[in-house]
Amino acid sequence: MPHETPLIALLAGGLVAAFLLGALAHRFKLSPLVGYLVAGMLVGPYTPGFVADASMASELAEIGVVLLMFGVGLHFSIDDLRAVRKIAFPYALAPIAFATLLGWGLGHGVLGWTNWQGVVYGLALSVASTVVLLKALEENRLVDSERGKSAIGWLIVEDIIVILVLVLLPVLSRSLGKGEGEFDLGAVIKSLLFTLGKLAVFITVIVVVGRRLIPALLRRVAGTGSRELFTLGVLAIALGMAFGAAELFGVSIALGAFFAGMLLNESELSHKAAADSLPMRDAFSVLFFVSIGMLFNPNIVVEQPLLVLATFFIITIGKPAAAFLILKLANRSNTTAFTIAASISQIGEFSFILAGLAVGLKILPPEARDLVLAAALLSIIANPLAFKLLTNWQRREKVAQAADKSASKSVVEENDEDTGPALPQTGHTLLVGYGRVGRQLAELLRERNVPLSVIDNDPDLVQQARNDGLAATRGNAASANRMAELFPEAATHALVAIPNAFEAGEIIARLRKSNPAMIILARAHSDAESRHLISQGADGAVLAERELAYSMAEMVLAAPKQ
Repeated sequence: MPHETPLIALLAGGLVAAFLLGALAHRFKLSPLVGYLVAGMLVGPYTPGFVADASMASELAEIGVVLLMFGVGLHFSIDDLRAVRKIAFPYALAPIAFATLLGWGLGHGVLGWTNWQGVVYGLALSVASTVVLLKALEENRLVDSERGKSAIGWLIVEDIIVILVLVLLPVLSRSLGKGEGEFDLGAVIKSLLFTLGKLAVFITVIVVVGRRLIPALLRRVAGTGSRELFTLGVLAIALGMAFGAAELFGVSIALGAFFAGMLLNESELSHKAAADSLPMRDAFSVLFFVSIGMLFNPNIVVEQPLLVLATFFIITIGKPAAAFLILKLANRSNTTAFTIAASISQIGEFSFILAGLAVGLKILPPEARDLVLAAALLSIIANPLAFKLLTNWQRREKVAQAADKSASKSVVEENDEDTGPALPQTGHTLLVGYGRVGRQLAELLRERNVPLSVIDNDPDLVQQARNDGLAATRGNAASANRMAELFPEAATHALVAIPNAFEAGEIIARLRKSNPAMIILARAHSDAESRHLISQGADGAVLAERELAYSMAEMVLAAPKQ
C-alpha cells in the first residue's frame, strides 16, 4: 500500500516530471499532453520509485478543471451559446446513444455482464473530456472559431446528460438490488425531475442575478487599484461559483465555472481576468493530466489487450463516426463534421467519475474502470493525430470548394472567425505582439505604408489587429509552424514587441535562423535584457524606460524658460 505523500512532494514530483517529459514530447513533435500523462504513470502507484498521493492529485486536478472552464467561459458569451444550440443540442444525443449501444454490446455480448452493466459501461465511453478538447482547440487555434464553439457547446450537452446519469445511478443501484430489470419507475422519474428542476433554477439564478452582480463586483475591485486583490477576486468568483453550483444545485463544478466565466465575458474586464488567471490555469490543468496518468495500471494492457483495443475503437472510431454521419445528414459541411468528430474522439474526467461511482455502487466490476482508464489514456494520446487529420481534411476541402463553388453552396457552412486581410508574402515587416507597444508601432508604420504581418497569442488582440485592417494570425511566435505562416524568409524587418525578454529571445533566434539578412529589433527593460536579446540575434534592443526618460528630458529642455 503506497504511503501518503505531503502536498509539496506531490507538487514537486508531479510538476517536475511533467515539465521534463512534456519538454521531451515537444522535442519529438508530440503533444505535451503525452508527456504529462507519462509523468503521472511514473509517479503513480503502479511503477517503482516515488509514489504520489493519487487522491490528493485528483483534488488538485479539479482546480485545474475549474480554472480551465472559467477561462473558456471568458471567451464564450451567452449569445455564443444560443448561436451553437442548433448544432449542439439536437445532434449530440445520437452519438452518445450509439457509443452506449457499442459499450453495451461489448460488456453484455463479450464479457457476459448484465444489460444494465453494459449500458452504464457504454455511457462512460460516450462522454468526451472538456479539458482535452480545450487543449486541442487552443493548439489548433479553433477556440474562437464557430466550429470550436460548436464543439464546446456539444460537450456542454454531454456534461448535462452525465449530471443526470450520476444522479440516477444510486436509484439504479437500489433497483438492481431487487433483481435484474426490476425498477421503481416512480423513484427514477422523481429523481430526474428533481435534477432538471435544480438545473433550471441554477441557470435562472446565474442569468438573472449573476449577470448583473459579477461584472459589477469585479469593476469595484478593479477600482481599488490593487492587482493582487483583483486576481484574488477572479479566482474567488471562479472557484466560489463552481463549488456553489456543485453543492447547492448538484451541477458539475466544470459547468459552474464555465457559466461564471461566460457572465464575466460581458464585462470590459474580461481580458484582464483571463490574463491574470492564465498562469494558475495552466499549472493546475497539467496536474489534471498527471492525475489521470497516476490512475492508469499498465498491466491491463498486457492482460486484456483485445478488450482495451475494442474499448479504444468505440471511443475513437465508433462515436466520432456517428457524429460525422449525423452532421452530414443534417447538411453540415465536411470541415464542421470532422471538427466535431475529432473533438469527441477521446474521454476523460467525467468518464472516470461515472465509472468510479458505478464500481463503488457495485453496478460495474473493477475491471470496467481499468478498461475505461486504459482506453482513455490511449484516446488522449491519439487525439492530436485526429486534429492533424482534421487539418489535412480542411486543406482538401478548401481546394474542393475553390474548384466547385456551385456545389459548396448547397452545404450549410459554418464560417470561422474573420481572417482579415491576406498575409503579405514578401517585402514585409513582421510585428510580434499587438499589445500597447505593438499597436503604436503598427499605427506609425501604416502611416508610412509599410506592409505588416502581425502575430499574437491573444485572440482578442488578433481580432483587434484585423479590425484595424492588418493581416494577423493567432499563435505562439516561438512555434516553427506558426512563424512559417508569416513567410519570415521573405521579410525585410521584424519587430519583437512582447515584454517577456526570454520568450522574445527564442523568437529572435528562430527568426535569425530563417532569414539571416532580416533586420530584427526588440524591446527591453534593462541592460541585461538588451544584451540577451542581441546575443540571440537582434540587431538592436530599445530600452523603453530609457527612451521615455530621453523624451521627457527633451520636453523639459525644449520648453520656453519662464
